[in-house]
Amino acid sequence: MENVLKRPIITEKVTAQNKKGQYGFEVSMNANKIEIKKAVEKLYGVTVKEVNTMRCFGHMKSKSTKKGAVTAGRTSTWKKAIVTVADGEIIDIYAEA
Repeated sequence: MENVLKRPIITEKVTAQNKKGQYGFEVSMNANKIEIKKAVEKLYGVTVKEVNTMRCFGHMKSKSTKKGAVTAGRTSTWKKAIVTVADGEIIDIYAEA
C-alpha cells in the first residue's frame, strides 16, 4: 500500500479544486480506487468520499542533435487520481512538499 501514492499534483487547475475538497495525486498504474482510498485515509487521516481515476498518456517529444538528426520519443504514461474528501476536512499537501 505504500507504493500506491507517488506524489501530490500541485498545478493551478488542481489547486483551484481544493476549495471543493478535491485533491490530485499521481498513483501507481496498477492501483485501483479502493487501494487509493485506503492509502489517502491512512496517510492523511481524512475520510474519502469519492475517487476518480484517469490514465494520462505520454506526449510525443523530439530533439535535434548537433549533426541535424532528429531523435523522436515518447514520455511515460501515468495515472492520476482525483480524491474528494468529506465536507469540512482538508489535506495539507504543501506541508509535505
